[in-house]
Amino acid sequence: MKAIIETGGKQYYVKVGDTIYVEKLNEEPQAKVVFDKVLMANGVVGNPYVLGAKVEGVVVKQGKNKKIRIFTYKPNKRSTRKKQGHRQPYTKVEITAIK
Repeated sequence: MKAIIETGGKQYYVKVGDTIYVEKLNEEPQAKVVFDKVLMANGVVGNPYVLGAKVEGVVVKQGKNKKIRIFTYKPNKRSTRKKQGHRQPYTKVEITAIK
């Protein structure tokens, strides 16, 4: 079975056994998580969601992505040069069932 789920403002195409990286969820590792915003399940398309469909998963770990560098400046103005860094938190989830 295959499904398209929505979480964290993004959509993910998943099947049983897949491992996905989603926006940070407030769950501990080894905790079960249920995604109820299912846009498509086994070829059935919802309007906007499929009624009664659920995708279950297990949180594998919480982490942060690699740091990205942000550098902004305006030519001929020394006061507007700015260097920043950012690490986006994520949750690694393994899909266990599609119902």
